[in-house]
Amino acid sequence: MKFPLLSKLVALGAVIVALLISLNAVHGLVNERRSRQLEAEQSVADSLAGQQTVLGPVLQQRCEEVWTRTEGTGKDQKTLTERRDLLATAWPSKLAVDASATIEPRYRGLFKLNGYVAKNTIVADWAVLAPPRPGADHPDARVVCQVPTIAVALSDARGIRAAVVRVGGQSLDVLPGSLLKSASRGLHAEVPAGVADAAFRSEITLDLAGTKSLAWAPVGEQTTLNLASDWAHPSFGGRFLPTDRQVTPQGFTARWQVSALATTARHAAQNDATLCEIREAHDGSAYGTEVAANDAKRGCIETFGVGFIDPVNGYVLNDRAVKYGILFVVLTFVGVGLVELTKRLRVHPVQYLLVGFALTVFFLLLLSLSEQVSFSLAYLCASTACTGLLTFYGSFVLRGVKPGLVLGAGIGLLYGALYALLQMEQAALVLGSVLLFVVLAAVMIATRRIDWYAMAAQLRDDALPAQHGAGTATRAAPVSAKPAPGTAS
Repeated sequence: MKFPLLSKLVALGAVIVALLISLNAVHGLVNERRSRQLEAEQSVADSLAGQQTVLGPVLQQRCEEVWTRTEGTGKDQKTLTERRDLLATAWPSKLAVDASATIEPRYRGLFKLNGYVAKNTIVADWAVLAPPRPGADHPDARVVCQVPTIAVALSDARGIRAAVVRVGGQSLDVLPGSLLKSASRGLHAEVPAGVADAAFRSEITLDLAGTKSLAWAPVGEQTTLNLASDWAHPSFGGRFLPTDRQVTPQGFTARWQVSALATTARHAAQNDATLCEIREAHDGSAYGTEVAANDAKRGCIETFGVGFIDPVNGYVLNDRAVKYGILFVVLTFVGVGLVELTKRLRVHPVQYLLVGFALTVFFLLLLSLSEQVSFSLAYLCASTACTGLLTFYGSFVLRGVKPGLVLGAGIGLLYGALYALLQMEQAALVLGSVLLFVVLAAVMIATRRIDWYAMAAQLRDDALPAQHGAGTATRAAPVSAKPAPGTAS
């Protein structure tokens, strides 16, 4: 072999390509399992209730304008009665919501979805509801109005578990449907006659089940929401962030205050805008900057709220871990290569391939175990198994127990660094760049005295006599028999 070092590098390149193909297959498996999780979540939402968005309450009164007109003359003259529908709408002058959400996890096979039950107390102050007046083209028309109704619209009415509407201490009959044109799902109650002729207060108690996220539309002149939950990992978002929030391991509390001057929610709702369900961001969370910013473009009513995200989503962490796979392989190969060069050992490309496959199998183990146990425990088991295997194998590849232990310690440090990268999402970039700098510095320091030209020449010289010697030994094999005992050599 004329250029053994170049040939070795080419062989290692082929090994890395094979490992890249393996890592890509594992990454595809992670995406497949994640897709199945999303399907399971959608199945639960279809059976229970989806993401909930609350709009209201709104006070409405449907009226009919009736007038007569004369058509024709003489014997052909006739009087016609015409009608036109009118709608009077009022929004709360002050809207105060006190809500508490209790998480109730739901499972579909291996997959978990964060369901919840939210107990809402909605207090609204109303000004006088002025009935619509006849149009200027028919000043003598008669306006006939129905009983006013208080309505609340929901994105998924299947989540209603209990609803009570009180006006002046009197409980009203709650009827299905919100009677709103663009958001018909929900509930409404008829206000007693004469109550809406003066300012009054209504109180709605609503127990609402849902999944993944909970949001409200700020339709009051001044909207205030106090929310408490036992979920310790909220994702606040929408068009408005809370003015005050506290997050502890036991749960969170948050408070929103939104003025009608800061939102178009009432105007959009009155113009039949859509009560959109909260879409997921690309990272799987319930809210995202891009999602919230595009709500207005989609013709949606502005909302704010919270997503009950799972920060230790195993598939998200597995996806991020596999993306570091090639870095794992390269750093391990660099470590083995340094030992090979400094100790004048010969490690075959097949041995590099087996080491790389062991590193790849780690990610497959991590994926399968994290579906059965917590991600931290799965990571500990998979990393311990692979570190032990590589330590054992390295003691034979590197010709000694001590080098094998050193290799195992290095692999263990890499697994520890990867776990830190997965847990410290905000500092992952700086931690990863520092790690690469440290590894590069270590390689440069360890190889600072190596004469690469002399080493390449030495490897070439060692390879050529070895090849010729091997051929000569093969041809002279019959002559080189061991002499019989007692015979002079």
